Parts: sequence; C-alpha cells; structure tokens
Amino acid sequence: MNDSGNSVVRSAGAIRGRRADMARACRRLAYLALILCGCGPQIAWSQTPSALQEWQYSSGIVLQRLFDPDFPDWRVVAGVGAEFKPLYDGSKPYRTQAGPVINVLYRDIAFASVGEGLGVNFLRGDKYRAGIALGYDLGRRDSDDLTHLRGLGDIGRAPVIKLFGSYVISKEFPLVLRADVRQIAGGAHGLLGDLEAYMPLPGSSRRLVMFAGPSITFADHRYSQNLFGVTTTQALASDYPVYDAHAGADAAGLGFSATGFITKHWLINADLAVNHLLGSASASPITQSRTQGVFALSVEYKWN
Repeated sequence: MNDSGNSVVRSAGAIRGRRADMARACRRLAYLALILCGCGPQIAWSQTPSALQEWQYSSGIVLQRLFDPDFPDWRVVAGVGAEFKPLYDGSKPYRTQAGPVINVLYRDIAFASVGEGLGVNFLRGDKYRAGIALGYDLGRRDSDDLTHLRGLGDIGRAPVIKLFGSYVISKEFPLVLRADVRQIAGGAHGLLGDLEAYMPLPGSSRRLVMFAGPSITFADHRYSQNLFGVTTTQALASDYPVYDAHAGADAAGLGFSATGFITKHWLINADLAVNHLLGSASASPITQSRTQGVFALSVEYKWN
C-alpha cells in the first residue's frame, strides 16, 4: 500500500478512535447522572411560573431507567434550602425564600415532592417517561410590591395540573428532551407549556455531577393577560395604560444544576437559572426587568 493509502487508513482509524472515546465519555456522564436521581431542587412548593427551569426539578430521572433498571423500590431525600429569586415575573426586586426539601420516589411509578408535586408516570420505558402531576401556583399579591402592583389586584393561589414527558436520545448521547403542559385551575387561569433539553456536563465525577440546558415557555392569551396585561379597570386604579397581552412565546431560559456529595448520603445541591421574557411579557408596562435570574442552594440527606 502506498503512503497516501496508509494515510487514509490511519485517518479513518483516528476518527473511529475519537468516536469511541466520545461514546465512552457520554456513557460515563450518563452513568454519573444517575447519582442525581431524586436529588433535584425541591425548595419552593411546585409552582407556576417556576423560579427554576422545569427540567431542573427532575434532572436525571429519565436516565435512571435506561442505565439502571433495577433501582430500589423507594428513594427518599429530605433537607433544607433557600432560593434567591424575583418577587414575580418581570419584577426588579428580589427576595430570599427558605423551606424544606422533600422528594419521595416509588420505583418509576409515582412521586411526591416539593418541587414536582404529586404525580404518576403512566408511560414508562428504557428511554422515556410520561405522566401527570398536581402542583400549586402561588399567585401574586399587590402587597408583594405595592410600588409597582398597586391597583392591579391579587392573583389568587390555585392548583396546577401538569402533563409531562421526557425522552433520552441514547446511552452514547444522553441528551434529554422534555415537554410539559400546565393548566392553572383558578387564580391566573390559563395554559402554559415548556420545551426543554438538558444533559450531563463534561467535568462531572462521582463526587460532583452537573447538568445544563435551555428551555422556552409558551402561554395562552388568558394567562398572558392576567400576568402582564392591564384592563381598563386596572388602568383606572393604577398608573399603567391599558395593555392587551397576547399568546405566544413567554420566556426563554438556561439552567445549570450541580450536586456535590459530601458523603454517600449527605449532599449539597446548587441551581442557577436565567430567564428572558419574550413577546407581550417583555413589552408589558408591568415588566421592570426582562432578564431575571434565580439561585437555589440546599443541603440534603439521601436514604438510599
């Protein structure tokens, strides 16, 4: 074989070697991601809109069935944490909220957590899960920020029904695609939906596991109007002009989650998310800041 032929063979071999190394690295990251199952951020009661990206409340769960189908029947995590987040969507002021971390998983069937609410996975497979959950919308009160919300009226608390689904591409490329639809039954009333993707990051190890991914949120007219619109009555009671908010893309965001294991059972979970309001939400006279961030930190104990 001449030199050019040998060169082609060597190049092909190098490409195959790089692909094999990449596949091994992806499989290792996905395996490490299993450590996080049941250890996501759970500080504030499951709510809409979520301070964090929706995927951050269940990061790594769908990978578990793909890589470890024989996981324990029960997984329990409990702890305490705090979130530094905006008072409401579009606000400039922030607040710190502390609370419990609770997450109980029964096999790949049912769950009860402060982050995801109460739910059941009615479809389960090696690469996917889909289900329904009941969460809670904390609403919005004038008293949260009298300077900017006076005259707009309170948005009451209400239950939220959520349909969701997750799908992981493969063991070699553990990218998780996720979608959900949330119906608020009272309060803000209206329909929201999210399209998201996330995956374990390079640099993860058995002591430190990291995820990151983007998301985009859509809202119907009723929800957008209740959160960002101004009716004639509200305009008369406040300093805002009448504003009609329309349906469409509501926000785009990026989330990052990291869990560090102090011991086999004790861990520290840190989460960061940035959201940028879009469309009617960004142009609303109520909106003070189009880009907002949230930081959550918790200390947790994992029983198994």
